[in-house]
Amino acid sequence: MSTMTTNPDTAAAGVETAKKLGLLPEEFKKIEEILGRSPNFTELSIFSAMWSEHCSYKNSIKQLKTLPRTGPKLLAEAGEENAGLVDIGDGWACAFKIESHNHPSAIEPYQGAATGVGGINRDIFTMGARPIAQLNSLRFGDITKEKSSRWHMRGVVKGIGDYGNAFGVPVLGGEAYFDPCYTTNPLVNAMSVGIVRTDKVVSATSHGVGNPVFIVGSATGKDGIHGASFASKDITETSMDDLPAVQVGDPFMEKLLLEASLELAQTDAIIGMQDMGAAGITCSTSEMSAKGGAGMDIDLDKVPTRQQGMRAWEILLSESQERMLVVVKKGREKDVKAIFDKWDLNCVEIGKVTKGGAVRFYQGDELVADVPAGSLVLGGGAPVYVRETREPGYIKENARFKITDVPEPEDLKAVALDLLASPNIASKRWISEQYDTMVRTNNMSTNAPSDAGLVLIKETGKGLAMTVDCNSRYVHADPYKGAMIAVSEAARNIACTGAEPCGVTNCLNFGNPYDPEVYWQFAQVIRGMGDACRAFETPVTGGNVSFYNHTVTEDRNIPVFPTPTIGMVGVLNDIDKRMSLDFKSKGDLIFLIGKTIEDIASSEYLVRHHKIERSPAPYFDLEEERRLHTMVLILIRKGLINAAHDISDGGLWTALVEMGLPRGLGFDVITDSEIRPDAFLFGEGQGRAVVAVNEDNEIEFLDLMQASRVPCILLGHVTKGKLMIDDEPFGFIEDARKIYEGAIPLAMAEQ
Repeated sequence: MSTMTTNPDTAAAGVETAKKLGLLPEEFKKIEEILGRSPNFTELSIFSAMWSEHCSYKNSIKQLKTLPRTGPKLLAEAGEENAGLVDIGDGWACAFKIESHNHPSAIEPYQGAATGVGGINRDIFTMGARPIAQLNSLRFGDITKEKSSRWHMRGVVKGIGDYGNAFGVPVLGGEAYFDPCYTTNPLVNAMSVGIVRTDKVVSATSHGVGNPVFIVGSATGKDGIHGASFASKDITETSMDDLPAVQVGDPFMEKLLLEASLELAQTDAIIGMQDMGAAGITCSTSEMSAKGGAGMDIDLDKVPTRQQGMRAWEILLSESQERMLVVVKKGREKDVKAIFDKWDLNCVEIGKVTKGGAVRFYQGDELVADVPAGSLVLGGGAPVYVRETREPGYIKENARFKITDVPEPEDLKAVALDLLASPNIASKRWISEQYDTMVRTNNMSTNAPSDAGLVLIKETGKGLAMTVDCNSRYVHADPYKGAMIAVSEAARNIACTGAEPCGVTNCLNFGNPYDPEVYWQFAQVIRGMGDACRAFETPVTGGNVSFYNHTVTEDRNIPVFPTPTIGMVGVLNDIDKRMSLDFKSKGDLIFLIGKTIEDIASSEYLVRHHKIERSPAPYFDLEEERRLHTMVLILIRKGLINAAHDISDGGLWTALVEMGLPRGLGFDVITDSEIRPDAFLFGEGQGRAVVAVNEDNEIEFLDLMQASRVPCILLGHVTKGKLMIDDEPFGFIEDARKIYEGAIPLAMAEQ
């Protein structure tokens, strides 16, 4: 085979070609220094993908490294493996991760969302873990006004449902939020959670000179080429031309790949395994080699392809789904092939592990690319930047907000019922009923709704609680505080289920990092997230950064709200101590625990009813939040409460309605005379929860609360179905149900 040359036919056209591929002129120069020559087009394409924001995190890694990345239960540090890994006891670990598929979903919602689900599940099972639950966090434009937003939502939800249902993993939870800022750029963040024996974890590494390298799963096609670069640029009017950059998924193939991979993980025949996600073969060969301090020689002619005559760079950069790279122990090839033959999957040896750290790709007799693996990867030779920051002017404008300037509504009941019709508050059943939530029969929260999804780990009898959270309006109003609230609400949801948080994964969705205001938001979010994660002792196990989520206009880019979605997992040691959010019986007492102050900042009520977009983030105190979570867990473990629900979007009123709906029960409550009724009912101040107490437990409950430092007030009691506030009738729970459950189907019925 020939050695690497830079003849005119294969040499890159230089800086102009580099720029077209998304590389900066100084990055092209750095590539020349690394190689000691000019790169050819194939090599330039490799660097373009691996140094894209999507793969290299070049504009974010320095900030990300400030997040807490160690903890007593952490088994793999952030970025070490395909997904985060935490110890959940009894010799078992939980693998979990969240990732975005925003750009593909913007131009092809169905396949964009479906392949996002496929990719995140592969990250879990390539570690030898069986996925047991999925969650998702979705953002769309105003579905009541925008036809394109309804098109996005229909395609995304169907894509997630069709792929996940066929693959056979239940969707345990999620969230959806609507705002005009997401009209062009919807956000699709998918999370997968799996379990694995701690002694059966498979690493994404490569070593041992002469060990064979296999590609397994689907054949390689032209879908998804330059997908990583596509995810690192603007969505514009011509983005539909990038459809080849959107991958096509096959959930049935993925199901076979899952079973074959888990069977393979039980053997001792492999060195390492990695999903072929962003940047395809390029990414998996270079990352596994760099991690193991080895190189690889790959023969691209041996890669099974869907189309004839695919060029080297097309094969290398294809992001065709349902494929993995496996490094096998020499002499165990037949064992590995037998497993994949059994599941009727491709399993082809395409190369060997080599000494020296270079990944070399051959096609025919020609060496088409020769690149040091370390130069391509995060933490190796990939560039690292810190961008300019500037506080946006609207932050000071927000600070000028005064509640006294906002008139109190004359008809509280009308406002309350209208709030339930807001797509941000209303039931998301239109979405969730398209997902299979019961497959595998270990979902504990279908018939007993709780603040976090809860799954039974049948192997240990413990429960695993999980949630995704982020109120992006709060983050936009105050990125530092908003990020702390996102972490805190996730932890609060876990606590209200009876579990203790043990780790965080994040999906950080922002605009253009070269915009100083966007980068300021990003830096503030990282600071807030880090402070909150340290407070809750929930290390960040990994995640995803998605920049360039903005609308491009003639004179400027309008970014989406900064949306740092938090995925959190917690452990419930005694599944019998799980807590649901629904009122249980008429006559039970309703208590509000946590500090309530007169605050309507950034609330759905303020924006929807008063049309006021500029205000600070709502009231929040990290220490008070921690005390609340501890208290909720104590009350659950002592059996003193029979329902718990955190107060978040829509305030106390919405929390009470959501607690009444499952069993058709109502409530009779009194507001605090020292706080405006609209603020008391609709304010979204943090660090609060509603709990229900049986009268038999009232004295013990009150004694415990009095001994704590957590404020507690009696609101009233559970009724048979009537809704009463300050002795005024607000209708019946069934009236509220029609509005709450009917709002999104009504909007989506429009074409």
